[in-house]
Amino acid sequence: MVVEHLSSTIALRNFLKELGVDGGGLSILEAKGKLHLIRIQDLHVGAANILKQDALSIGADLAVPKGTVIASEPRVNALLIVNERQLRELVQKEKAQPFGLKQLSFELERFCAVNLPQKIEVMGIINANEDSFYVHSRFQENEAILKISEMIEEGVDIIDIGGVSSRPGSLGVSETEELNRVRPIIDTLYREKIYEKVRLSLDSYAPSVVAYALERGFHIINDITGLANDEVARLCGEYNATAVIMHAQGSPETMQFNPSYSSVLQEVELFFKERLEKAEKFGIANVILDCGIGFGKRLEDNLALITHQKHFLAFGKPLLVGASRKSMIDAVSPSRSEDRLGGTLAIHLKAIEEGARIVRVHDVKEHVQAIALWKALKG
Repeated sequence: MVVEHLSSTIALRNFLKELGVDGGGLSILEAKGKLHLIRIQDLHVGAANILKQDALSIGADLAVPKGTVIASEPRVNALLIVNERQLRELVQKEKAQPFGLKQLSFELERFCAVNLPQKIEVMGIINANEDSFYVHSRFQENEAILKISEMIEEGVDIIDIGGVSSRPGSLGVSETEELNRVRPIIDTLYREKIYEKVRLSLDSYAPSVVAYALERGFHIINDITGLANDEVARLCGEYNATAVIMHAQGSPETMQFNPSYSSVLQEVELFFKERLEKAEKFGIANVILDCGIGFGKRLEDNLALITHQKHFLAFGKPLLVGASRKSMIDAVSPSRSEDRLGGTLAIHLKAIEEGARIVRVHDVKEHVQAIALWKALKG
């Protein structure tokens, strides 16, 4: 007899198939092996006691503060520890319970059958301006085309081109200036039909620049304002473009002046709900969500968003994370932007493990290699 303690992060379905488990049993066992940790805040103490008993009755559990059983406080925070099968069963139980548990059941139901992405994509960064925080991401027309060709050979999935820096403290430019910066690159890519080799994304929220790119082979608009401009939303709907909705607190000029959140997960979630409704209103069928690492966030906010990507999978949209060489790395391990590749890879692999599908990067080759190894380690 041989006994082996396996990692809880293995691709369980693949392992069960290798064991020869039949189809019906495979789904049941996979659900049992998928663990959810769900934090519930401001829960009625009566609801907490009912939920605790219901969870225990099906083999799950609810962590609650000391004194909850005697209702020493009227409202409490709790942590639900439950696998996929148990969560589905618990959702049905709570629909018939009082103290707000029926409403809670609908919130919990959003997390049922939420699956991690099967395909991971790399978005390469090309900046057509002179003030991006990472000097090696700045390219003029001919240099940009050569770099894009290099990224394609390295295995990039999406090329993201921008003409205005959004680093903390940066100032905007006119739409005319922005278009003048990116037009030569866009024209060359269109002329050489690069859009047939790789998907093209424009990092902009300027309507005239967005329109110019969409008319010339671009299919993704990476909008750091999250569709704040109705004309940008209209253009995305008209051209059937994919919109990247990113969250930011404040503008690039002021966003790092004492940002604060009562709950960064809840505030970003509310923002996504509002902007997804707007996207639907303008007929935008395809949306990618980006929690906006470094855009009006403290270190603790960035870490929370990276490690809790699963929270946003309930929207059913691909998640993008862009932490490439950002200053949050310096806050943990002091370094210059030129020396932050290791920290970037650590952040992005964690984000992928937690549910991100797209990583926006300066270093394509290194990310393609790291993701391939990560997949191999996952089985």
